[in-house]
Amino acid sequence: MTSIVVKNANVIVTMDTARRELSHADILVEDGVIQAIGHGLSGDEILNAAGCVVTPGMVNTHHHLSQTLTRAVPGGQDALLFGWLQSLYPIWKNFGPEEMFVSAQVGLAELALSGCTLSSDHLYHFPKGVRLEDTIDAAKTIGIRFHATRGSMSIGESDGGLPPDSMCEDEADILNDCIRVVDAHHDANEGAMIRIGIAPCSPFSVSRELMRDSAILARDKGVMLHTHLAENDEDIAYSLENFGCLPGQYAEDLGWVGEDVWHAHCVKLDDKEIKLFSSTGTGVAHCPCSNCRLGSGIAPVRQMRDEGVKVGLGVDGSASNDAGHLLDEARQMLLLQRVQNGADAMSAREALEIATLGGAQVLGRHDCGSLEVGKRADFAVWDMTSHIATAGSWDPVAALVLTGPHSVRDLYVEGKAVVSAGHLTGVELGKVIEHQNRLVRKFMA
Repeated sequence: MTSIVVKNANVIVTMDTARRELSHADILVEDGVIQAIGHGLSGDEILNAAGCVVTPGMVNTHHHLSQTLTRAVPGGQDALLFGWLQSLYPIWKNFGPEEMFVSAQVGLAELALSGCTLSSDHLYHFPKGVRLEDTIDAAKTIGIRFHATRGSMSIGESDGGLPPDSMCEDEADILNDCIRVVDAHHDANEGAMIRIGIAPCSPFSVSRELMRDSAILARDKGVMLHTHLAENDEDIAYSLENFGCLPGQYAEDLGWVGEDVWHAHCVKLDDKEIKLFSSTGTGVAHCPCSNCRLGSGIAPVRQMRDEGVKVGLGVDGSASNDAGHLLDEARQMLLLQRVQNGADAMSAREALEIATLGGAQVLGRHDCGSLEVGKRADFAVWDMTSHIATAGSWDPVAALVLTGPHSVRDLYVEGKAVVSAGHLTGVELGKVIEHQNRLVRKFMA
């Protein structure tokens, strides 16, 4: 197979155990794997990275790709979580396979252009013949690694839940489809492009029994578990009223802690719950922009990190964030942690680590997240010399987080170009955007 050398990078940010940063160095890639990092390397093809910072690919640990069709919807612009959901459910219940596919394409394209090489997605509503394959097929057209989670809602308004009854499924059908998609698509091997997880939407939209049975099924199949947890004060109040305990205790009681579990948001975890997550290896997908947009609060990321909790970044859905840019999330996280804990609470380099290696650890991808010999060749090349945003920067690595916004110059996944010279290689972006806008106009009408 043809070898590629990323040549003469201004800085290579390895995120290895020593967190080395190598100046004017090269990376040799062959068969989708990093073969060497150093100086004076040679190969069949050269990717000139002079003046650039090279980082591991960003990792997105929480998204709802279907929501890129519902950005800036008027009814939900100024609502808290529960009111926001109730304003959007009537739109989402009319999505079909075409809407899911195109919305996922747009969301994944946006992520790729922001330097993302691996994204999870949490799809929990399946109206009008929608299947998880609609998002998996979209990911294949963009070319980034994809962890699709089969979500679910089973407790509707008539039973005290939040979603409309029409958006809920029978729990036996949910579990059977989880088995189907895992058997059809999950790849447990190193270098996997597609993995599947099991992901009931939230404790306020599925039953205790489905939460428990999903955990049993996931462990039988050897796949990961994901849900929303402790997102805001409404979430805490619901848990206390309906379960008689805090969300962390509810999760523990039903088997929802462990190395194979990651929870989205966790804005309202208390000290005991943070220690629980640390001791069990449970991961957290931190979504700072969405938490701000919905007024949910500032997650205790500094405390979680200090206690040893695995933390990655998530852009969350584009109806509660309205953007899908991972470096923006890293910057927002840094700023919020400093607001909460002081100006020295988080460095730009720690934020970058959480956006790359941290996310890979949360998703159980020990083959990704850092630039080391033997790891998969997933990396982002950032031009730090030609753009107004970085003009005058003294520290190009810190500038990736502190300045911006930035778009990636080149993005490689498994040693293959997904973005080249700022353009996606797998799709014609203009046509994808027009398709999306045409669907939006239909729904608005």
